[in-house]
Amino acid sequence: MIVPFAPAAFPRLDDAVVSAFHQTLSGRLLRPGNEGYDAARAVFNAMIDRRPALIIRPADAEDVRRAVDFAREHGFALAVKGGGHNVAGTAVCDGGLMLDLSAMRTVSVDPARRIAVADPGLLLGDLDRATQAHGLATPLGVVSVTGIAGLTLGGGLGWLNGKHGLACDNLLAADVVTADGELRQASNDENPDLYWAIRGGSGNFGVVTSFTYRLHPVGPVLAGGLAFPPERAREALRFYHEFTADCPEELSTTAGLGMDAVGRPTVAVGACWSGPLDAGERALRPLRAFGPVEDGIAPMAYGALQAANDAGFPPGRRHYWKSSWLIDLGEDAVDVLLRFAAEKPSTATGIGLQRMHGAAARVDPAATAFPHRRAQHELLILAQWDDPAESDRHVGWARAFFEAIRPFAARGVYVNDLGGEGADRVREAYGANYGRLAAVKAKYDPTNFFRLNQNIQPAA
Repeated sequence: MIVPFAPAAFPRLDDAVVSAFHQTLSGRLLRPGNEGYDAARAVFNAMIDRRPALIIRPADAEDVRRAVDFAREHGFALAVKGGGHNVAGTAVCDGGLMLDLSAMRTVSVDPARRIAVADPGLLLGDLDRATQAHGLATPLGVVSVTGIAGLTLGGGLGWLNGKHGLACDNLLAADVVTADGELRQASNDENPDLYWAIRGGSGNFGVVTSFTYRLHPVGPVLAGGLAFPPERAREALRFYHEFTADCPEELSTTAGLGMDAVGRPTVAVGACWSGPLDAGERALRPLRAFGPVEDGIAPMAYGALQAANDAGFPPGRRHYWKSSWLIDLGEDAVDVLLRFAAEKPSTATGIGLQRMHGAAARVDPAATAFPHRRAQHELLILAQWDDPAESDRHVGWARAFFEAIRPFAARGVYVNDLGGEGADRVREAYGANYGRLAAVKAKYDPTNFFRLNQNIQPAA
């Protein structure tokens, strides 16, 4: 199950000290029993139910700096919540201090310079709306209710990855409150080691209070889904792999496995063409010629595509995820995928293959902290359900699926889809960059103050 995040001993709270600290803040401070406390501590995954001693909802970077100082000086563990969407639930802790960044949601767009400066509490949909007002976008994820902060810090794989790379590849600069309470800028010119580390190193190095993104022209996209008949599910998966192996960079794709009313596995392909629409029609002809029974691909606003999957992730559900990278979809791997699709414990549970290719795959693995740079499929085994009594069945299915597919998977895992799976899997998430990340961690956070995350231990 999810590993709890709790300090060994809770610091004693002195009401006078807390009150004096509260007076220094422009934002809010919440304690158990206060109105808004339970809403603030709730995260996307309903399996996570933790109770911080204090919740700080900062209004600005200065509030963040004060909160970091307070937590460090008084011995509190610190959890940081951007969108609260991470399946491991690292945004909230028991007995510590939680930073809820949801009130920091401003964004400014400079269309002439093609730059956006965004606060850490923004969701993908917030940033997309602001940039699309100018016909621009930056690569983000595929669900609009995800927070931009955690997504970007862990990499950020989405619908524009083939043409424009990952979210972290388009991060030009960031303002970061580090463990000593200092506000630093991270960019190619200032603190370049910190800038390198936050582009894939997750939340290990501080609290980002501002993100500066490169923007790209993105108008209407040719996007949607194709569903293939159950009797051709095996062929469809193999064809999908062959088709995506050399598809144009403007075309990013996903494949999803489900089951029909009688329990047969099904395959659906999602697509986003971000170039000229007439060229997209030509690029998609082979997929359409393969014989889908449903074809929902059509021109649409990019923001509409970004929000298209939101209904599949309603609040209040319990989640357990397992993830890996698949370079090939050979016959044996396809056997495993189809078998477990037919055994899905609920219709809400998902099996997704998101293709990383093109610009995202071409980056040198050492150029950013995100190490998994090659053309491949990110497999996400996403169990979700409502009834707590069903937890063992759903978790058991996901674990069995993961173990069965593991012989065919590449070593590694996308950190944004990693649950509480232990130190070895954390090292797989950061791959060959772990040693360099540990050195940067030792420089900016030698005591491992920022440890409630997919944690990198400071180098000795």
